[in-house]
Amino acid sequence: MKIAEVRLRKLTGRADAGWLRHEARVAAPLDVYEEFRLRGPENQPAAEGAARIEATYVEIAADTGLIGRYGPIFDEQAFIIARRHRPFLLGRDPLAVEKLWDQMVRLERHGRAGYMMMATSAVDCALWDLRGKHLGAPVAQLLGGPTRTCIPAYASALGYPVEPEQAAAVAEELAGRGFAAQKWFFRHGPASGPTGRRANLGLARALRQAVGPDVDLMFDCWMSWTVPYAAEMARQLEAVQPTWLEEPLPPGRLDEYAALRARTGIALAAGEHLYTRWEVKPFLDAGVLDYVQADPDWTGGITELAKICDLAAAHGVPVVPHGHNLQAALHVVASRPPRVCPMIEYLLKHLPRQQFFLREPVEPVNGRVPAPSQPGLGIAFDESKIEQDVPVDW
Repeated sequence: MKIAEVRLRKLTGRADAGWLRHEARVAAPLDVYEEFRLRGPENQPAAEGAARIEATYVEIAADTGLIGRYGPIFDEQAFIIARRHRPFLLGRDPLAVEKLWDQMVRLERHGRAGYMMMATSAVDCALWDLRGKHLGAPVAQLLGGPTRTCIPAYASALGYPVEPEQAAAVAEELAGRGFAAQKWFFRHGPASGPTGRRANLGLARALRQAVGPDVDLMFDCWMSWTVPYAAEMARQLEAVQPTWLEEPLPPGRLDEYAALRARTGIALAAGEHLYTRWEVKPFLDAGVLDYVQADPDWTGGITELAKICDLAAAHGVPVVPHGHNLQAALHVVASRPPRVCPMIEYLLKHLPRQQFFLREPVEPVNGRVPAPSQPGLGIAFDESKIEQDVPVDW
């Protein structure tokens, strides 16, 4: 079997504009500048009617007719795949996943991180999809699983209102839908001063009061805090009993994470912006993370996430993959024991959009998703939702 084509497809359809709307945004690194801090969807009028929705997928076609598929991906990834990966991959063995991963990383001197690694990640996931279809088995089975019939999903509330009263109502509703864990996103960082800090704490306290003591609450700071600010916030959050505090500091700053680790007993989670096992390993060796959140769409695909899971397991640290997409992460989680990968992230507003064109999108029922059972990754299109399907090239 040889790779005959590497295709990029952009699908276009129409979705309800209100369904796509984010009502609030998370704190952001650029918030240190006031011109950016004041921007956000909460300051924009709500859109109405139908809105255009697009999604780009990469497809790897073998000379046998089998097609491996993955996405949606960013345009930056698609550009790199078209210009760098496609010429390299044509004519090669699509089942040699490990070899191709290593060769793609070595192909480009900047291939170890950023959009280059994200492009490699997308290709790797598509190759796993093709491999699963060739062997007639779900990718989770090829990775050694499944280890369970259902996987817990935590509700990730990115884009929901952060006003305490509104957020509390949503949190109570999510708990009623069977989500045993929820993640909320702080709107403010150090640049917002005491007013922003009080708003963050007001959100956290309202959420805990709404869901009671038996629902896990996690809080995402989106790389936007400093060590002193994070340490003080952690001190005041102790009464709320967070399951973890996520990405309080910019990615890669190991010394800062170590300083924060020394100043709080709250569990720290990070890793979605770390690339490959080589960037994750120093954080594990230093003992500064309680949860690793590597994303297969970014860190190196399914091939690399499986290695990161094994590395983290050797350190006794669970992996809860970041949920930019769902299919690849779900297959890896389903293949690992519950103590290694206890749950999956389900971004309530983001993932329905990501899965808009799929015939069978994965959706939690009573806070759980079934272990995947279809050959490959299970990414098949609902043709009725596709208004336009055009090849993408550069």
